[in-house]
Amino acid sequence: MVPFENAQRYIPSPETIAVIVANVLPLVGVVALGWNLAALVFLYWFELGILSFWALVKAVFAGRPSEFDSDPLIGGALASKRTAIPVPFTDLGIRFSTLPVLAVAIPILTLVWFFAGVTTVGVIGPETPDSDALVMVVLSAFGIFLSEGASTLLEYFYRGGYRDHSAQTAIQGVFMRAAVIGVGGLFTATFIGLAADSVASDDPITAVDPTVVGLPILVGIVLVKFSFDLGGLYRERLAAFDEASSFELGWAYEPPPRESIEPVSAVDKRLRPTLMGRLFGGISTENVRRHPGALGVGGFLLLISLLFMMGRVWDIVLALVGVSLIVPIGLLTIDYGLRYGGVEYRISEDEIVAHDRLFRTRLWRIEAWDESGLRVERGRLHRLLGTSTVVIECADQELWLPHLEDPDPILDVFDRRPNGVQRRE
Repeated sequence: MVPFENAQRYIPSPETIAVIVANVLPLVGVVALGWNLAALVFLYWFELGILSFWALVKAVFAGRPSEFDSDPLIGGALASKRTAIPVPFTDLGIRFSTLPVLAVAIPILTLVWFFAGVTTVGVIGPETPDSDALVMVVLSAFGIFLSEGASTLLEYFYRGGYRDHSAQTAIQGVFMRAAVIGVGGLFTATFIGLAADSVASDDPITAVDPTVVGLPILVGIVLVKFSFDLGGLYRERLAAFDEASSFELGWAYEPPPRESIEPVSAVDKRLRPTLMGRLFGGISTENVRRHPGALGVGGFLLLISLLFMMGRVWDIVLALVGVSLIVPIGLLTIDYGLRYGGVEYRISEDEIVAHDRLFRTRLWRIEAWDESGLRVERGRLHRLLGTSTVVIECADQELWLPHLEDPDPILDVFDRRPNGVQRRE
C-alpha cells in the first residue's frame, strides 16, 4: 500500500489533467449525448482558439529572452534590451524581446485558427449542431477554457514555469495541436465522405452529410486526437529526458538565460554618441548595409507605384514614391534610436559596460582580454559629423560603438591599437 505522504507523486500534472478534460468532454458528448460530426468539429475548433489564447498569454509573460537567427530591423533592437515591463506586485514582466515574437505570432495563430476552421467547420458544410447539442458544445468549450486556464495559472505562473520559457517556446506546442485539428479534420471528413458514400463523385467535399457518421467512427476520431495530445505530452517528457541525459536526441531546446551584467568597478570616463550622430546615424551606409530589409520595404512600395504608373494615376504614383523613401528612412532611424539613442559607455581601466539610460539597464560588458579584433570606421557621414565608430570583434558577436567624438578612451582599454582605420564611401 502506498503511504499517504508519497501519494502525491502519482497525481497527474496540471497539463495532463487539462489534456484529459479536453478529450473526455467530447467523448462524453459523443457516447452519452449523441453528438454528430458537426458538434465534434465545432468543439475542436473552439478548443484550438482556446489553446491559442492561453499560448499567447504564456508568451506575453515568458521569463527568458527570445532568440533570433538574425538581427532583424527593429525586432533586433528590441531583443537587445535586457529589460522587461514589470507587472506590479508580482515577479512577472513583459520582456522587450517578446514584442517582436507577439507581432508575428498573433497574426499567424489567427490565420492558423481560420485555416483550421476552413478545413474542419467549412468541410462539413452548412450543417450545424442542434440547439441542445450546441449549448453543450459551448459549455464543454468553457470547461476546456477553465481547465487550460487553471493548468496555466498553476504550472506556468504559480510554480514558476514561465522562468524556463521564452515567447517562442511558450507557443510552439499549439502549432502541433493546430496541425492535428486542421489537417486531421480535413482527412477525417474526406474519409467519412468517401466511406459513407454521401456525396457524388462530382460534388464538392462540403456536401458531406455529418449525420450519417456512426458512433464507432466518432469515438475513433476522439481517441485518435487523444493519442496525438498525449504524444504532445510525451514530447515534453522526451525534451526533459534530453536535457537531463548525456544523449543528444534533438528534442530539447534551452532558451537563453536571463543574464546578469556586473557594473563597472570604477568609472573613469563616460562616452555617448554625439547628438548629431544619434539623429542621423540611422541613415549611414554602414547601418543600411547591416539592415538591407528597410530597402526591401521601399522597393516593394516602388513596385506598387509601377502599377499605378501604368494606369497614369500620377498623384498616387508620386505619393507612393515619397512613401518608399520616407518609410525606409523612418525604419532605420527608429531602429538606430532604439539601439544607441540612450546608450552610455562607462569605461574603467580594463573594461567597458554599455548602459542604456533610457531603460536603466546594462546591455553588455567587455573586458580588455575578451576582444579578438578591433577596428575604427570613418565613412562619409562620420567625416561630415566629425565622429568615428569603434567596432569590437568578439568570439560570437560584433559590438558597435557608433559616432563617438573621441574614440581614444575606448581604444585605451585594450592592449593594442585598432587594425587600421577603414574609410567607407
